[in-house]
Amino acid sequence: MPIINSPMPAFKVQAYHEGKFKTVSDADVKGKWAVFFFYPADFTFVCPTELGDLADKYAELKKMGVEVYSVSTDTHFVHKAWHDASETIKKIAYPMLADPTGTLTRGFGVHIEEEGLAYRGTFVVAPDGKVKIAEIHDNGIGRNAEELLRKIQAAQFVASHPGEVCPAKWKPGATTLKPGLDLVGKI
Repeated sequence: MPIINSPMPAFKVQAYHEGKFKTVSDADVKGKWAVFFFYPADFTFVCPTELGDLADKYAELKKMGVEVYSVSTDTHFVHKAWHDASETIKKIAYPMLADPTGTLTRGFGVHIEEEGLAYRGTFVVAPDGKVKIAEIHDNGIGRNAEELLRKIQAAQFVASHPGEVCPAKWKPGATTLKPGLDLVGKI
């Protein structure tokens, strides 16, 4: 079954956030826009570049009403140790979810069974709990937070403007499309 427009999986996991351990569940996510940002493991190579890039966009995402959740199969204790050890990871202000049992990685379809790790997966969940954007990369390919921001802006626009769609490279303020017979074959 395709994940787009499917409900996010039910979950309850530990997290490292703002210097504390806390529990985060699917109930905490519902009612707002959310990004689940899966990565293979703490103390690795591409991961801190991506997480740091996302940390640089976090304030802007929060202004858009979006919460970010990074997720790996490491424990919340390992997240804290990485946060304490890495200048890049110290920038992170969003919750770092711990998924050592693979509940979230399997629920979003990014679990690598033979390694116990996650693929690089990015999922945007709407306030109704349904997945609106899904992107999965092989682990050697890093992501770009700027492009994620643009995609979330498009998803939010479409959600608040029924009957309109965003064309390629759309950015806020640009022209959208209203699908209909008058556009068939004219784009």
